[in-house]
Amino acid sequence: MKVFVTGVKGQLGYDVVEELKRRGLEAIGVDIDEMDITDAQSVDRVVCEANPDAVIHCAAYTAVDAAEDNVDLCRRVNADGPLHIAKVCKKLDIPMVQISTDYVFNGEGTRPWEPEDPCQPLSVYGLTKYEGEQAVMNTLDKFFIVRIAWVFGINGKNFVKTMINLGQTRDHLTVVNDQFGSPTYTYDLAKLLVDMVQTDKYGIYHATNEGICTWYEFACEIFRQAGLKVQVDPVTSDNYPTKAKRPSNSRMSKDKLTENGFDRLPTWQDALERYVKLLMQ
Repeated sequence: MKVFVTGVKGQLGYDVVEELKRRGLEAIGVDIDEMDITDAQSVDRVVCEANPDAVIHCAAYTAVDAAEDNVDLCRRVNADGPLHIAKVCKKLDIPMVQISTDYVFNGEGTRPWEPEDPCQPLSVYGLTKYEGEQAVMNTLDKFFIVRIAWVFGINGKNFVKTMINLGQTRDHLTVVNDQFGSPTYTYDLAKLLVDMVQTDKYGIYHATNEGICTWYEFACEIFRQAGLKVQVDPVTSDNYPTKAKRPSNSRMSKDKLTENGFDRLPTWQDALERYVKLLMQ
């Protein structure tokens, strides 16, 4: 099987390509230098030349706050990009995996979001990712939309690396304690995506590591596992204003994974332990 992967320089794209190689599958990884996803002709040419059996689309505009001031660019990457790829997938009659986000929801309430729940994004980033989902669903029958949250991986910037870097120079931090969700380790997620793309169990899924925490609880566990002595004080989101509004409830139900025979990801604590060991090597 030959799988075309976008965003190979990012956290998830990198791990997806590595997972494909581990399984002896052919991986064609591209980034902006090889293919501009905002350019329909570029997408058509590069994907058709590769002639893959499936596409896993990991590339995205993920600067959540900057997106509020860069609406056009964010939309071209997160909405138009998936549309261009979906059109080529339709032409080649191959499945597409579209990576999405918890930001498509309004973050209200306390129950976990189901894949089919109505979307009501609070930010430009969330809106454009939702538009990307719609583009894929309206173009293809063979699609997987996989919503993830709080991503960390070896190849790129993330909350875990930021906390460890801060913890090495500071002994006191404040972290938001009223936003709830589940971290997602790209190494674990990549395994699921490669499993998925070899099936025809199409649809919308949620995929994060198991367990719920706040950013404060996540930070405390990072410092514990990294062996850093840092006093962490919990604060509300009001104490840490951001340009883009964050959802307070990012809990997502993964029951659909189980129902379709997919393995759920390990607990976020287990994932973090493996990740921190890797970082500390």
